[in-house]
Amino acid sequence: MSRINDLHKRRHHRRIEARHIPINLLALLSASLHLSGVLADAQSTDSSSSFESKCTSFSLQNVTHASITSTKYHADGSKINMSTSMSSIDTTELPGFCRIELTITTNSTANSTCNTEVWLPSTWNGRFLALGNGGFAGGINVGELGYIAVNQSYAGVSTDQGHTSKLTSATWAGPSDDNTIVDWGWRAMHLSVVVGKEIVKQYYGSAQKHSYYMGCSQGGRSGFKEMQAFPDDFDGLVIGSPAAWHSHLRMWAGHLNGLVQPSTSDRYINSTAWTDVIHKEVLKQCDAIDGLSDGIINDPKLCNFNASALLCQSGQDASTCLSSTQVETLEKIYSDYIVNDDWVFSSYYPGGEVGYSTSYVEKVSAVSQSWFRYMLLNDTTWPLGDYNSSLIAVGDAIDPGQSDAVDTDLSAFAGSSHNGKLLHYVGWADQIISPGASIRYYESVKNFTGDHMQVNIDDFYRLFTVPGMEHCYGGDGANAFGGVQQASQSMPPLNHEPEYDVLAAMVQWVEQGVAPSNLTAVHYKDNDVAHGIDAIRPLCQYPKSLHYTGDDEMDPNSYTCKDSN
Repeated sequence: MSRINDLHKRRHHRRIEARHIPINLLALLSASLHLSGVLADAQSTDSSSSFESKCTSFSLQNVTHASITSTKYHADGSKINMSTSMSSIDTTELPGFCRIELTITTNSTANSTCNTEVWLPSTWNGRFLALGNGGFAGGINVGELGYIAVNQSYAGVSTDQGHTSKLTSATWAGPSDDNTIVDWGWRAMHLSVVVGKEIVKQYYGSAQKHSYYMGCSQGGRSGFKEMQAFPDDFDGLVIGSPAAWHSHLRMWAGHLNGLVQPSTSDRYINSTAWTDVIHKEVLKQCDAIDGLSDGIINDPKLCNFNASALLCQSGQDASTCLSSTQVETLEKIYSDYIVNDDWVFSSYYPGGEVGYSTSYVEKVSAVSQSWFRYMLLNDTTWPLGDYNSSLIAVGDAIDPGQSDAVDTDLSAFAGSSHNGKLLHYVGWADQIISPGASIRYYESVKNFTGDHMQVNIDDFYRLFTVPGMEHCYGGDGANAFGGVQQASQSMPPLNHEPEYDVLAAMVQWVEQGVAPSNLTAVHYKDNDVAHGIDAIRPLCQYPKSLHYTGDDEMDPNSYTCKDSN
């Protein structure tokens, strides 16, 4: 047990209490854990003093559209305490690294720029890692640069996407600032990747051996855009719940808003009803379908939820049931958004009601309203309550920032000339982007691949579903497996082996040709590593789903992935 705790402390810089791990699993981990392959092949480039000197004196050569604004060396164990509108980091347990801040010209005619940072570890593993943002956040992703990139010896790059803002606001976009919107849509990320790779080459004296990308939500969309538009940029991408069809995502939010708002209407369902009435009934009907009643629905596609069971009966306390209008509304919320027989977006799924109680169906979506105001309609007072389905065609035609990333032809990325790999994951309880959107994209790529390519989709693209996980992280299910935003939210992976860390799984796939058939995630009590582990479970490759087979609920061997049909 002490060996496991020591390994956790070294790898995650936090102590994990292992008292909840079953004895048979402890034996398994004690026998199998060793220094991560990601770290084992890292090599020391210089002594500490020479690395510091190299850092502070570094200048970028022969790149006319980028200029360095600051270089700073952070010694091994330095206090790193930084915050941006995207993320934050507060630790004293990172290895030494050089922080390079730079400004990149994104459009010389418009004189537009983005701010970008490249973090270069003193012990480099020869790999390049770009990290996406979330929402409309215009800030460097310092959390992932530290907790993922530098912590695992990657040279990391992140950009503010050409603007400064909080996650929910698009006021920077105008109205009518199309140039800045394009920076956000794809240009700032792509140019940051190009310049970041050049900095790595000049700094270390050789180019990276392999390049990777990680992002979730809008960061996932950015990664999809890179993969589709610039297929040679990355060897492998790890993408979580991407806002890929971004314009349709915003239409879905407008649709949901219209189903329930205003809060004074008889259609409205308050947060208490979502958590104490609807969620309890969903679990009553569907929790045991996967073989275990544990408050988590492992595959909500198998849940044939009967909302009419919630209909108030004569004399029943109205706080414990729903009116006929509310039941009708709930059924629409759990149905795909379809207009004139055309699919627009997927639905919410049964099981995520705790998250839904604070999202699009409980209050006006600030991020969606801001998108309509500043990116699509150029009307800074337009209320989301004015949404109607005629705007779908407007969004499709304009595609603000060329941000939609739904091209299903991945032949340039996955073909023999590049041989790129994609690992995609999504939480079944996602309250921000329907998991069905990820499944629809995967199925569309699968159909295109089968019709036009001479490869099997499993050879380059694998989708994993995460029971009980909300948007990118959190929720009641096992949700810590090395994805972005997880470590910075006190939910690191169990270790950095490919079985438990999705980035390591990607590296193993790209560099050794070993594709992951499943992953293993952990859940920390209260979603905080300091409170100890209370679940360790496999994550299944879609379309398989997780089922309990009996015995110790804590043992991942007590679960199996099988066809959900």
